[in-house]
Amino acid sequence: MSSTAPVLVVDDDAKIVSLVRTYLEREGFSVIEARDGRTALAQIEANAPQLVVLDVMLPELDGLGVLRRLRERSDIPVLMLSALGSTDDRVAGIHQGADDYLPKPFSPAELVVRVQAILRRAARPSGRDGDRGTLRHADLVIDRDRHQVTRGGRLLQLTTAEFRLLAALVEADGRVLSREMLLDALYGSNYVEVLDRTIDVHIRRLREKLGDDADEPRYIATVRGAGYRAAPEHVE
Repeated sequence: MSSTAPVLVVDDDAKIVSLVRTYLEREGFSVIEARDGRTALAQIEANAPQLVVLDVMLPELDGLGVLRRLRERSDIPVLMLSALGSTDDRVAGIHQGADDYLPKPFSPAELVVRVQAILRRAARPSGRDGDRGTLRHADLVIDRDRHQVTRGGRLLQLTTAEFRLLAALVEADGRVLSREMLLDALYGSNYVEVLDRTIDVHIRRLREKLGDDADEPRYIATVRGAGYRAAPEHVE
């Protein structure tokens, strides 16, 4: 890979860490490790990794706790790992701000593919390759070159997934986007095993950050049975 920033792998199982490191290094990634949650936060602070592979079950501080603290100050992409494979557990990880979720046991080759896909999405702010510029909706300014969103001039801290969802909705210019279309905007049409509820969770988090009200939306409107669209702008 061209980036010099490492990938941080966080798991208390030495065999898993070694296996993931081997597969990632084969693809040109540099890798750093942590075996517990507090060490993970220290590694993130010291090394600014380009992505974190984060297990849920960790000593000292669990993976969801690490993710909550990380999201208070950073939008570094996070791929969660967990032996807790229920839908509610996976949704909990997405709700806390994870970019993707891979249940254990997993194929290390699939993990590498998912890491590469997340980093491609992070490097391509929205839309298709080469489709960049600035989008505006109400008091939102979406700068796709800088991967930034401001609301009334105040910078918002959005994850890669939240940024891409917001840009896709605003770019659609009022058209309704189904959950399938929004999943395609996030993961691409060939992406598999993505929870349909993932979109709803991302939208809920995005609304919270925008200060939006689902019942009286200013930015994102729900279209029952169809999907979501950018809310009509109101003249005040």
